[in-house]
Amino acid sequence: MSNLLPKTMKESQVTMIELVLPNDTNILKNLLGGRLMHWMDMAAAMAASRHCNHVAVTAVVDDLSFHEPIKLGNIVSLKANVNRAFNTSMEIGVKVEVENFKTGEKKHSNSAYFTFVCVDSETYHKVSVPPITPETEEEKKWYNDALLRREQRLNKMHGIIQK
Repeated sequence: MSNLLPKTMKESQVTMIELVLPNDTNILKNLLGGRLMHWMDMAAAMAASRHCNHVAVTAVVDDLSFHEPIKLGNIVSLKANVNRAFNTSMEIGVKVEVENFKTGEKKHSNSAYFTFVCVDSETYHKVSVPPITPETEEEKKWYNDALLRREQRLNKMHGIIQK
């Protein structure tokens, strides 16, 4: 790890709020999947850049699933959190919650894990990132689970199949 001072998860958290407008939807008046992926990537990028104080670029997106449609007029909250920092990369979890503003009903709609790499904006070389210090039991779970997911990603990239 680097000699950088550790940061807490709270220091880099991002909440982004979007309103689903007609230009964001398909012919069924559901949010376009690509638009949601863009919003999720933006929230994750902001959390990653906040954590490393540099430009952070998307390297991997894991397990993005669409559980139910997001409708025209819904309010979409995207919450991004740096779960763990490695040498030059970070895992960011993004949770999407959808609110029907007429009824106030809120539902968890989507989640995904993003891996971002910190880079120097002038040289484009990778930059070391500060370690994360989880504080709550929930944060400790996210932190530990992130290491397991990283090992699975690396094994998959190197062609090692887990049984």
